[in-house]
Parts: sequence; structure tokens; C-alpha cells
Amino acid sequence: MRQRDYFFDNAKFLLIAFVVFGHLLKSYVNDNEFIYSLYKTIYTFHMPAFILVSGFFAKGIYEKGYLPKITKKLILPYIIFQLVYTVYYYYLYSQSKLTVDFLDPHWSLWFLISLFCWNIMLLGFSKLKPATGILIALMVALLIGYVDSVSNYLSLSRTFVFFPMFLIGYHLSKDHIKKLFTIKVRSVAFVTMAVVLAGFYINPDINYKWLLGSKPYSELEAISIISMFKRLGFYGLSLVMVFSFLAFVPRGQYFFTKWGKQTLYVYLLHGFFVRFFRESEINSYFTNLENYVMLAGISLLITIILSSKFIASIAQPVIELEFSRTKKLMASIRMYVKFYKKRWEKQSST
Repeated sequence: MRQRDYFFDNAKFLLIAFVVFGHLLKSYVNDNEFIYSLYKTIYTFHMPAFILVSGFFAKGIYEKGYLPKITKKLILPYIIFQLVYTVYYYYLYSQSKLTVDFLDPHWSLWFLISLFCWNIMLLGFSKLKPATGILIALMVALLIGYVDSVSNYLSLSRTFVFFPMFLIGYHLSKDHIKKLFTIKVRSVAFVTMAVVLAGFYINPDINYKWLLGSKPYSELEAISIISMFKRLGFYGLSLVMVFSFLAFVPRGQYFFTKWGKQTLYVYLLHGFFVRFFRESEINSYFTNLENYVMLAGISLLITIILSSKFIASIAQPVIELEFSRTKKLMASIRMYVKFYKKRWEKQSST
């Protein structure tokens, strides 16, 4: 692995841990003002940063076989998990009717559809000058909020709203990223993140749904010309917070670096834990700050477990339709069984 890979693997692992933590925190945003402020702070950067990093790695869009590759990587898992989550929710929530709708993504699955669409849209936007393409994408994102029919369905709202971030990531270079790793930038980044957290705490009435990008303006406030400027303001906030976060991502190889390669598994599978957690009595235990720290530890543990090679070997055949890792795991298990069987037989004979 090259140093650049270490940085992005580290970033992806930390981001997916924040995704899990943010989803677990959702149950407590109405109970504690600080938790609500922390929740909104996390949402200013965790998915926008993921989207920006995804755009950075989309530079091979014109390579042979790229589109079939992302179709297999994104659309097939989406179809599979849309069906799996439909059945899971049917039993979890004791629903009276089982309805499968592949055009209305369940919860976190929106990212797969949007990521696929961003790559397709990139075929046209990548031919434009960076400033021109980003400006057009931004104008579309601001205006699309006035169209009430563009919402969760097919993840259209998030696809348009977050595409500028994806496009910015596509146009970023390694040299741009290197400029973040100075004491001056990191000092500014630290102050920025602290100020944003404090700002959300002082102004608790700020609607967190602005950060989700999934709703038209009519569902966020009374529509006016100001609405698009509010979204523009949240764009600026997210962009600053994304780079503030990236400034603190370590560049070396650490014990968690390898787990950054498995973020897709964590993203797809953690929903089973989060939804069960929200519906169970367990969530009533976390009622004070010390327990919330424990919740952060649980989030990290879930992320580590779902990033492991063992989980990947089980999930890969379903998520990527790739059985090679499972075959390797089974071969290793057979090897260990054979080894200990011979050892036991040798000890028994003596």
C-alpha cells in the first residue's frame, strides 16, 4: 500500500465509525441538548466526507469495464439488501403487509443508488471545466429543493443535493489533500469544529434535516427565496467541516487501517444492529453522559466487528457475489481442523 492509501483507508474507517455512532445517537436527540448538538455536528461532515472521498476515487470513470464494475458493486447489493431489509422490518415492526419497492430505498441504502447515479452523471460533468461543472451542479442542487416531488423516492433529492460534493472530490488532487497537514490548518480546523459544536448548542432550533439533503424546502420551512441561500450556507458549513475532519486523519499505517477497506460491509450491515437497538429496551439504559461515551465505544466495536475478515468472508458472496474469500476461509478452517486432528490422534496414541 502507498501512503495515500493509508490516509484514505484511515479516513473511511473513522467516517464509518461516525456513521454508526450518529445512527445510534438518533434515539437521544430529543433528550439531551448536547447530544443533539453533537449529532448535528457529526452530520455536517460524515456523509459529505464519504461522498467527497468517493468522488476522489471516481477518476477511473473512463477506464474499460468501470461502469459494469460499479453496477455490480452498487446496484446488485442494493437490490439484495432492499429485499433483506424489507423482510427484516416486516418482522421487527410486526407490519401487517410485506411490500417490496425497489424504487424507494430503505434508510441507509440511498447511498448506493446515489453513488451509482453520481458516477453516471460524472460522464458528462467531467468534461466541463471544474468551476463550471461545480457551479452548474450547485445551481441544480439549490433549485431542486423547490420541486416537491423530488424527495426520498429513488433517492433523487440526495442525488442532486450531494452531487456537488462528489464532483469536488473528483477534481481534488493529492496535492490539495497534502495542504491540510500543517499545524496552522489543523489549528483552524480544531477551532472550527469546536465553534460549530458550540453554535449548534447555543442555537438548538436549527433543523438537522437540512443536513440530510433528503427533503424539499416545503418540508423544512415555509418556502421563500431565502430557502436556497440556507441550503447554500449548509453547503459551505459541510465543506469546511469535511476538510477540518480530513486535516486530523492520520497518514500512516495503524492497526485500524486495514479495516478502512471494508466500509461497504459496515454500511450495509450495521442497520440491523441500529434498528434492533432502537426497538429494544437496551436504548433506555443510555441516559447520561457516561453512558453516551459507552455508546461511542459500542459504535466502535460494531464497526470493528463488521470490518473484520471473518464478516467479510461471510458477507462477500452476498454483497459482491464473490466467493473466493469464503473458499479461502473454508480452506483455512479445514487446514486447522486437520492439523489439530492429527495432533490429537498423536497424543492419544502415546
